[in-house]
Amino acid sequence: MSGLTFGLQLPVQAQSTLFAQPWERDAGPAEIAAVAQACDAHGFDYVAVCDHVAIPREHAPRMTTTWYDTVATLGWLAGITRRVKLMSHVYVVAYRNPLLTAKAFATLDALSGGRAVLGVGAGHLEGEFALLGVPFAERGRRTDEAVRAIRARFADEWGGGDGGQRPRPVQPGGPPIWIGGSSPAAIDRAARLGDGWLPQGPPPEGTAAAVSALRARLAAAGRADAPFAVGGGMHVYVGVPHDGVPERAVTGEPEKIAALLRAEAELGVTHVQLSFPVRGHEELVDQIAAFAHEVMPLAGGGGEG
Repeated sequence: MSGLTFGLQLPVQAQSTLFAQPWERDAGPAEIAAVAQACDAHGFDYVAVCDHVAIPREHAPRMTTTWYDTVATLGWLAGITRRVKLMSHVYVVAYRNPLLTAKAFATLDALSGGRAVLGVGAGHLEGEFALLGVPFAERGRRTDEAVRAIRARFADEWGGGDGGQRPRPVQPGGPPIWIGGSSPAAIDRAARLGDGWLPQGPPPEGTAAAVSALRARLAAAGRADAPFAVGGGMHVYVGVPHDGVPERAVTGEPEKIAALLRAEAELGVTHVQLSFPVRGHEELVDQIAAFAHEVMPLAGGGGEG
């Protein structure tokens, strides 16, 4: 990647009370489509969707049970966008046979013209593992094994085995695999097995220290010079904020926002996942356009597509 690129976790598709905004409760596919198409039109690098299969009853009050299926949603988005990348953020590969994941994302890549990005995570919800009959304690090992197996299938029709898979992905070697998580184990997994790193929230030790640790692990794995995407995140509101914008959000003039984004780039971040605190999808579409027109060019990003 050259310069900063920007992505967006799509609203509505996942409605945990920890991050969903109030307007999302009454929204649906039309709002998802409008936001994804705005990102597509205004030069965002990717849109992302989450992954949960079945929320255990005890977690439903906090997480809700509204989680659109990841691959179905990304496949639908492929048909209503033209250039924006389609990312899982993140897909719990330990839940599934690697052949199923390889088939789904190779097909997504073929149908989208080479726009799939497989973001992978180890998972955290023990009760969901139990519902799926997958040992929670084995999730780390199963994730590592799955990433290796999926990459082999992306690279070759047969993947070193007896079962062939077509259609083949458009991207050489298949969709890039970005590893999610801010723990030391996740950073280590990203360095060993990934093409990029997706932090899940701010790293406890801070971005600079986390990126430094990541670079050290990449060097130890003999991958210091390999292309590698390094993620960051920021809450942003372009212009005068409304009363509901939280204090952690960066607000105001484009140059103020762009300066902070350039500082992230200086730490080694290559892509920033943005979150816009808004009161409805129309305001979100407006913020996406304002960011693309007014902030991206100052921050070193691509701007309008």
